[in-house]
Amino acid sequence: MEELPCTLVLEIGGSNGVVADHLDYLQKDFRLVTLEEFLGNKTIFSRKITSVFGWGGKLQITRELLQSLPNLKVIASSGAGVDHLDLKMIAAFGVKITNTPQEVCSSTADLAITLLLASARDLLQGIEMAVSPHTERFCLNWMSGDVNGATVGIVGMGRIGYKIAQRARAFEMKILYHNRNQRKQEEETSVAAIFCEKLEDLLSQSDYVILAVTMTSETDSMIGKKEFELMKPSATLINISRGRVVDQDALVEALQSGSIKAAALDVTHPEPLPRDHPLLKMKNVIITPHIGSATHQGRRQMMMKMVENINAVIYGRPIPNEVVSE
Repeated sequence: MEELPCTLVLEIGGSNGVVADHLDYLQKDFRLVTLEEFLGNKTIFSRKITSVFGWGGKLQITRELLQSLPNLKVIASSGAGVDHLDLKMIAAFGVKITNTPQEVCSSTADLAITLLLASARDLLQGIEMAVSPHTERFCLNWMSGDVNGATVGIVGMGRIGYKIAQRARAFEMKILYHNRNQRKQEEETSVAAIFCEKLEDLLSQSDYVILAVTMTSETDSMIGKKEFELMKPSATLINISRGRVVDQDALVEALQSGSIKAAALDVTHPEPLPRDHPLLKMKNVIITPHIGSATHQGRRQMMMKMVENINAVIYGRPIPNEVVSE
């Protein structure tokens, strides 16, 4: 029987390893080699490993690792973002890089709207009121914000941003967006979205600002003190992209001073935040643990696309999602 290609994984199971429910699918095509197994048996595995299954971006791709894998052909990264990889260094070793941008779109867009709704309706405060041992009666005049008719500004109208717009339209929201390039007219019309060439225009008009940009040198700290000052005092910032897109010190200041009303964050920098970080103590902040794509269906689709990408490279087929270093 022909030996299966070897692929390197961080671990199997645990909090960062290959999902146990995915093993049945993965082991049809690959012999999975954990990092611990590889480091303990380099003589056996160094020339056998032809791919890296980069689940969750937790396996560190260093120059030393690449030098120890002379027959490595491809690093398959889960999710859309590849900011955790040194693309030029990897490319210099002749190794392909792939990702799974389409597979994360729906679940991440769903979470963006979840955070928007939870923040708008003061969901955490409502739950606290309902379950508190000190609550004897509900206050008739406790009220929260509206979504219907409000303006949402989407910063980054790529695959995920567009799906957010589709969902926002169902809530009868006015949709603004800022992007490097304007969408086609038919795409704008389909979701009734209005293009803002200047980010400043979007920020000043939006009740909810959703960040859905790719992490690059241009988007690093793109939302800071100046941008918060442009936003409405009643506005909410929602970030489902990367923590570094926001200047967190400026965000804390904006929330404390009332420059903006609230924030809902699926991403921070670092992750998790230090346990004494001020964002963790604010009642007008919702933080989730980077779970945009964390659904059973979404994660399985990501895994299957990673397998497809790896096999395409190994067997010389067209690569569905190759990432090319600029």
